[in-house]
Amino acid sequence: MKKKERYDLILGHFRERMPLVTTELDFGSTFQLLVAVVLSAQCTDKRINQVTPDLFAHYPDAQSMAKAEEEDIFEWIRSVSYPNAKAKHLVEMARVLMEKFNGEVPSTLDELLTLPGVGRKTANVIQSVAFGKATLAVDTHVFRVAHRLGLVSKSDNTPYKVEMALTKYIPEEDIPNAHHWLLLHGRYVCTARKPHCEKCEISKYCAKIIS
Repeated sequence: MKKKERYDLILGHFRERMPLVTTELDFGSTFQLLVAVVLSAQCTDKRINQVTPDLFAHYPDAQSMAKAEEEDIFEWIRSVSYPNAKAKHLVEMARVLMEKFNGEVPSTLDELLTLPGVGRKTANVIQSVAFGKATLAVDTHVFRVAHRLGLVSKSDNTPYKVEMALTKYIPEEDIPNAHHWLLLHGRYVCTARKPHCEKCEISKYCAKIIS
């Protein structure tokens, strides 16, 4: 099967079965989405959604979080992965937002990357979910599933290379959804340790590259 045909079949399946899709993180503003995405690094969305209600009740916006100290934030996020580093990043991030962006989350990649704790993956999520831009975040699920399905080549061995390879073939209007399609497929079907091929609805299109 040629690569373009595989893309067409897989994307067609997702368009039909998952036309309305977004992040599983709970948030009430762009700032809260940013905080949740930063917290979600190497941690489950389920855990983050358990932590953020109390965190956001005390620090709902950049202005309130910028006034906090690291130890204050740590108490609310101690159950997530790397809580010390993330508490530091959140406080510093909120302060930069207040100092440089009037407390508002910027929408461009370059500006987002100036925020402490924000890398390309996080910036792409914010651009896509909050601002509707055609950006595709590559996390561990997307990276794994893209290779297993045969959507990218073995030489696409970094998140950036996978992002570039995927966006070359995925139509611009599908890119905001494609991150969630691949992520959710990896989270619930094509899982890391043992993919559930027997219940996979796109198994017949899959290159089944398991490493």
